[in-house]
This record gives sequence, structure tokens and C-alpha cells, in this order.
Amino acid sequence: MTDPILKFKNQVAIVTGSSSGIGKACAVHLASLGAKVVVNYSSNEEEGKKTLDEILAAGGEAILVQADVSHEEEVKALFNQTISHFGRLDILVSNAGLQKDAPFLEMTLQQWQKVIDVNLTGQFLCCREAARQFVLQEENVEEPQHSELAVGKIILMSSVHDVIPWAGHVNYAASKGGIMMFMKSISQELAPHKIRVNSVSPGAIKTPINKEVWSDPEKYKDLLQLIPYKRIGTPQDVAKAVAWLASDDSDYVNGETLYIDGGMTLYPEFADNG
Repeated sequence: MTDPILKFKNQVAIVTGSSSGIGKACAVHLASLGAKVVVNYSSNEEEGKKTLDEILAAGGEAILVQADVSHEEEVKALFNQTISHFGRLDILVSNAGLQKDAPFLEMTLQQWQKVIDVNLTGQFLCCREAARQFVLQEENVEEPQHSELAVGKIILMSSVHDVIPWAGHVNYAASKGGIMMFMKSISQELAPHKIRVNSVSPGAIKTPINKEVWSDPEKYKDLLQLIPYKRIGTPQDVAKAVAWLASDDSDYVNGETLYIDGGMTLYPEFADNG
């Protein structure tokens, strides 16, 4: 391992949608900090294996599990395989998500439903299974440690579009707005069980999904007008924030959304007094 501070030694983390982009960065980073990681993919096994191989090559410990988070039985199988292999769960990074863009007047029910099923229902299914496992683990401890620290940590992946409207992407924006209230509601309900729930809302991040924008000089220039910090984010920027929320360093943080956006939510259009 390259990082001598193994904050997550002996902890097990599931990272959904970790075959590429932000999910991959989160899985690799958590592994570098000592976590045993479950790499999840929905359909692209080859990309999932690349994430797995990167972790293993660096001396980390991980397994690869296929699951479409919008399907309840596949989510249950994902968690069952995790417990069967590692024996426990400590961290869930509920990251899997997608876009199916269309103008509102032309959006089909299928486009709407697919995004809601993966981005919102998928979060519900994964968080429910994780919370159930955390409670079960605590109930089965023969000699409770009576620690003040959380017994389980959940981090949901949202987006700046949980607060920024996005014409042409109403299904995506609605799913992310839903994540915010879902996160706050379950964090309130699960806190007495010593389970912490928070979310991360990235802005413009350099991932394959938006390569068309950041690889085009003119489009990239226009994008920077929306970012006061004047650079696009990286998956590692998000991964580091996720790791902090999953660590004991943030143990008193619960029900919060952390914006990783270079200031995109600061209404940059008003920087010159509008």
C-alpha cells in the first residue's frame, strides 16, 4: 500500500457503480486507505475488472460483484456476496447512477423511469440493505464496545443538480433532488442506531460521461464560466471527500450534503453584481 495511514483497516466497503469514473476513484482510494472493497458493476465486467486489478496491483483487497442496483434481488445478492466473502460491512458508497437526457416535451416514460429506477430507487435499495446489515451486526456483537463512534457509514452520491435546475435533464435533476430529502430522512431515522448517512454532490467532474465537454477547448472554456474556481474537478477530488465522510474524522457529521463543485452552486452569474 502506498498510503501509510490505513484509516479503514479491517473495514469493508461496497462502492456501487465502481467500474469507472467517480465510483472507481472512490473504490481505489478507500482501498489505498486499508479498506476491503467490493467493486460493483452493472453490465461492463471488463471495466469492473480494471478497477479490481488496480486495487489488487497496489496491494489492496477487493472482490468484483455484478449487480444492477435498480433490481431488488440483485442488490440483495450483492450484499449477500459481500457478507459471505468478508463477513461484515462497514461502509456503503451508493454511487451508481446514469443519465437519459431529452427535452421535457419529448421525454418518454421509459427515459424517465430508467433514471429514477437507478438513481433514486437504487439508492433506496442499497441503503436499506446496508442499514439492515449494520443493525444486525450490532445486535450480534457478544461484547459491545460501547463506542461513541458510528457502527456504519453510508455516503450517497448526488449532484449539484439537487439544487440547480437543469432543463433537458429533468429526470436526472428530479432523481438527485429526491436523493437529498431521502438522505436527510433516513439519516434522521438511522442516527439512533449509530448509523451515519451523508451525501456528496459533485459539480463538473472530469469523467467519461462528460468527455465531450471537457475535451473540446471551446466547450471547456464555456464550462469554466460556471465554476468560480476555474478548473474542472477530478474523480479524486470526490473520492477524498467520500473517504472523509466515511472516516471517524467526521463522526459528528450526519445528514449533510458536501458540495464538491469549485463553487458552481455560488451563482457565478452574480459575481459581477449581475
